[in-house]
Amino acid sequence: MNLFSLVWNYLKARPLNTVLNIILLSLGIAVITILLIFNKQLEENITRNAKGIDLVVGAKGSPLQLILCNIFHMDFPTGNINLAEAEKIAKNRLVKKAIPLALGDSYQGFRIIGTTIDYPQLYEAEVREGGWYKEVMEVTIGANVAAQLQLRLNDEFTSTHGLSADGHSHDAMHFKVKGILQKSQSVIDNLIFTSVQSIWKVHEEHEEEEHGEEEKAHDYVAVTNSSLLVPGVEAGDTTKEITSMLIRYRSPMGAIQLPRFVNSQSTMQAASPAFETARLFSIMGVGLNILNGFAFVLIFISGLSIFIALYNSLKERRYDLAIMRSMGATKQKLFVSVILEGVLLTFFGALAGLILGHLVVTLLGNMLEETQKAGINGLVFYVDEWIILVGSLLLGLVSSVIPAFQAYRTDISKVLAGN
Repeated sequence: MNLFSLVWNYLKARPLNTVLNIILLSLGIAVITILLIFNKQLEENITRNAKGIDLVVGAKGSPLQLILCNIFHMDFPTGNINLAEAEKIAKNRLVKKAIPLALGDSYQGFRIIGTTIDYPQLYEAEVREGGWYKEVMEVTIGANVAAQLQLRLNDEFTSTHGLSADGHSHDAMHFKVKGILQKSQSVIDNLIFTSVQSIWKVHEEHEEEEHGEEEKAHDYVAVTNSSLLVPGVEAGDTTKEITSMLIRYRSPMGAIQLPRFVNSQSTMQAASPAFETARLFSIMGVGLNILNGFAFVLIFISGLSIFIALYNSLKERRYDLAIMRSMGATKQKLFVSVILEGVLLTFFGALAGLILGHLVVTLLGNMLEETQKAGINGLVFYVDEWIILVGSLLLGLVSSVIPAFQAYRTDISKVLAGN
């Protein structure tokens, strides 16, 4: 019988202890794996979704809410801003590109964005079927929207106010699907794109219904002096509003001057995605550290349990070890057999923990809509998981060193003599 088979039989001989140690370690490893996957993918998604956006300009309120709403589409707007005032910022010499966003409605929980084609093109969006929206009340939808809602080209739907499905329904105005985007693994997969004029038309119709007015919503046509932000609208129109504006700087000087100018010289607010996301991670970091601490406590207890199990098992196996020595086994072989037992325990525990961690994330991704929209995928593996596995093997090595020395020092004559 070789050394590996011997150790394997020792583990099978104590199934309760073996399974308990594996479960205890696997729980700690699973928690760390889940946190690793969520943390890595959230960072990747935040970086990907904030790509090409240097500044968000919107209504006064919480800067973090402004970022969460207008970049990650996970919160409600802080309010609306005047189109004419936004245009003044868009024309600033420090601004290279300004993209308008008009929010407020959704369909079955998926947000409808009134904007220009420049916005989805920040994420290098490609159309899979159909084409981009061109006329008022036409939409181009993200891949996840099409898949989950079973929408096809030329399908029509009505929007509801807010993000919940039970909001006020704009039954009089129907959006028509003109295109479906390729999956991009970014926030645009969960969005419905249309023109800013479409959002205005829906809400003007709603206001007319509320006030009992007979006048129909305006038809938006091209004008001579077109707005920089919303083509087809008169420049400087003080009656129109948008939710926010996404800005890319012309030069690094913009990061120094433009936010201060917007916050101090206008009724609007400027928020930096880089700064606010860093603040968001610092807030989340407290909870993550607590969970990490809990996981490491479980791992420490597991290591201690393995040490106690191996140490106590030596008392039961002293006679077996003595027989092995009398049959020619060296002290080194006994030492290695105990080390191998500890390493195998932690290897199986770590492997079970990694599998369990990925399984939990996959189940959450399939069960929770929020996890799906966040783009969390349990089938992605990271190099850091090798570090977790190697660390677990080192834990097994450390836990088994003292029991291994006890086996190494086994006195054949005393044990066989019954002393």
